[in-house]
Amino acid sequence: MTRTDYDALVVGAGPAGLTTALALAVSGLRTAIAGPPFAPDPSRPDTRTTALLRASVALLTNIGVWELCRPEAAALNIIRIIDDTGRLVRAPEVAFDSEEIGGQPFGFNIPNTALVAALYARADTLPGLDVIETKAATKIEPEDDAVTVTLAEGRNISAKLVAGADGRKSLCREAAGLSTTSWSYPQVALACNFEHADPHNNASNEFHRPAGPFTTVPLPGNASSLVWVETAPEAERLAALSSEDLAAEIEERSYGCLGPVTSVGPRATFPLSGMRVRSFAARRIALVGEAAHVIPPIGAQGLNLGFRDAAILAECAQAGNKDTGDAGSGAALRDYDRARRADVDSRTLAVDLLNRSLISGFVPFQVARGIGLHLLANLPPLRRLVMREGISPQFGLPRLMKQAVSPAYEI
Repeated sequence: MTRTDYDALVVGAGPAGLTTALALAVSGLRTAIAGPPFAPDPSRPDTRTTALLRASVALLTNIGVWELCRPEAAALNIIRIIDDTGRLVRAPEVAFDSEEIGGQPFGFNIPNTALVAALYARADTLPGLDVIETKAATKIEPEDDAVTVTLAEGRNISAKLVAGADGRKSLCREAAGLSTTSWSYPQVALACNFEHADPHNNASNEFHRPAGPFTTVPLPGNASSLVWVETAPEAERLAALSSEDLAAEIEERSYGCLGPVTSVGPRATFPLSGMRVRSFAARRIALVGEAAHVIPPIGAQGLNLGFRDAAILAECAQAGNKDTGDAGSGAALRDYDRARRADVDSRTLAVDLLNRSLISGFVPFQVARGIGLHLLANLPPLRRLVMREGISPQFGLPRLMKQAVSPAYEI
């Protein structure tokens, strides 16, 4: 076998890629991550936040990251779904309260910049993980016993396993020959953070409107993040408003549930789309995060799916390394592909159907959605089951995402 530089190499340094690299290294694999340096641009602040569900928080705890970013996060104890469609077939308000399932928060909402900074801080101190700064990976060459990655600066790196965390236009996915199914929605999301006069009481409010959800999620203090899904023309109009006018629009659409909106931070817009790969791994390359799946920002599923990719890939690669000394063996990749299919497919379908039930004029869709929410509102056992599986699915959950085992995960 050709000598390799690493057991595993992660290409791409976003939150999913960094988490994958940390999970692999903590699992005992010689690991490197190659991506652009962490250099936030004050003139273009990242307005995004991520609602990390309970299993994701357990993962961050086990890889030694959570304690570094916990002060920047707000607990998520209540999730309200409010029908604001104005249609004939309307559903009751549904409130998911963590007190029904033990009282621990469903998760925490955190600014992406704080999360990424904590991931980098941990990566810089973790033995067995090398952080390689590069403008980009320019060539991915899989062979029988290793993958060689060429960086823009001319350096070649070889590894038994490459984790492709290089986003929607993934070079790793292309090199592995993995095909995708893609689709788009007639919607654009506006994202921003805002401050308000009344406390949020650690509650998220999801207003279901004909153009898509309008969702507020708590941040520390009297502040919340907002994802507002609209038609493209309306999103363009909102994005062009002054901060004062946008604050008034937010206050009106939220029915004043957070009191007067006192300030609105920088905003960004992005079109909604979907994508998933037909297979998650091939030719010693495994895909994670948005290289493997893209879904609308509904139900806090996107990055949480990417974190499950990271934890499950680490478990499969660790098993391959222990059994055969090969983290990227065919058996390890088959196990990873098998483990991710049901989870990603089911979450993608659920989010897609929920979104389409809002924007579709097809009455049976609206009736089905209304019945589902009626059942959740009136059947506590069903509601508790949905809460448990939504925040921390038990089937196939890897060890790193179960209860905190240790910041230094033992093989």
